[in-house]
Amino acid sequence: MGAITPIGNNIKEYWDSLINGISGSTPISYFNTEYFKTKFACQIKNYDPDNFFSIKEKKQLDPCAQYGLIACEEAIFDSGLILKKEKKDRIGVVWGSGLGGISNFENEVFNYVINKKKTRFNTFFIPKILIDTIGGLISIKYGILGPNYSTVSSCASSANAIIDAYYLICLDKADIIITGGSEAAITQTVIGGFNALNALSTKNFNYKTASRPFERDRDGFVLGEGSGCIILEEYNHAVSRGTKIYAEIGGVGMSSDAYHITSPDPNGLGIIKAMNLAIKSAKISKSKIDYINTHGTSTIRGDITEIKAIKKVFGEKIYNINISSTKSMTGHLLGASGVIESIASILTINYNIIPPTINHNNYDYRIDIKVNLTLNKAQKKNVLISISNTFGFGGHNISILYKKI
Repeated sequence: MGAITPIGNNIKEYWDSLINGISGSTPISYFNTEYFKTKFACQIKNYDPDNFFSIKEKKQLDPCAQYGLIACEEAIFDSGLILKKEKKDRIGVVWGSGLGGISNFENEVFNYVINKKKTRFNTFFIPKILIDTIGGLISIKYGILGPNYSTVSSCASSANAIIDAYYLICLDKADIIITGGSEAAITQTVIGGFNALNALSTKNFNYKTASRPFERDRDGFVLGEGSGCIILEEYNHAVSRGTKIYAEIGGVGMSSDAYHITSPDPNGLGIIKAMNLAIKSAKISKSKIDYINTHGTSTIRGDITEIKAIKKVFGEKIYNINISSTKSMTGHLLGASGVIESIASILTINYNIIPPTINHNNYDYRIDIKVNLTLNKAQKKNVLISISNTFGFGGHNISILYKKI
């Protein structure tokens, strides 16, 4: 696995920050926020592209692609893969992103059309904005010849990528899939657009604690950025080369709300369907689930709907399950959220620690107080099975079940 997130630029830093309840929210430094209702976000920190890329590469790579390549490199190193010994036509790449090279698109349009600072578009304008470019770059860098494409399903994009990777291996189309997603969307157009939807928190004087899933005084999500990468491998192939196996995908579920382009079905029917499908395909009892990493964005409708849906799936068994939202620390990485939250879910299995939902001071009376939301402090627990939930605008619902080998 590999990651670059607002709370850590590699897996170890990311996990240490999660279990210590570190907030990644800071004032936005990428542009002047004077005319924006929201002036903060969860930015990548201590990042210098010069440490990773040449001058030529920086000109050709949007930050979204940069983050993806960095996470991918860490994941390949972590996997112990010696690519020259592998059949590269049996390795593929499935990569997800919601907005791709939106920062490059915005800069080029502002500088060429609006500010008249340029006389022509950048030569790499089109490749830099295309979402599928990231998977292509990974393939080119490592000489990978198998399936290579991108998934786009808003905030569910990287979760969809993981499921597609899983199916490709199940169908014997590949032995190994490099999968995950990246996002670099802390831009003027994205902040302005989400402000217009009243989706973002505007707690500018309390930005550190603004991402507060399930809390009474939440007022919207906090935008984040970064990337996560998972090397998904057919079990016997992984065993044969003696690599460390963090967990196994036990089951997956996908559904559509068919309700509204931005709001979830208030009855949570799509969420219920996705979770039930994941559990059914895993062929396990619902009582075996130890932890659920929720979508938990810190929006009023979304948080309430998700907990209600989980209660309908598990009934009284919900009170034996730890639930948390790591978005309280990372913010919402949009299309990259599914993979970094899957990584968090997998690490709970390896370390038997549940990361907390931070920034919670006041209970929302609409959310069952008896549900263990793992509030403000990590909890030790023997975790054999975890579920990662991810949902996206358009009504996309994804549930992935991970289990200990």
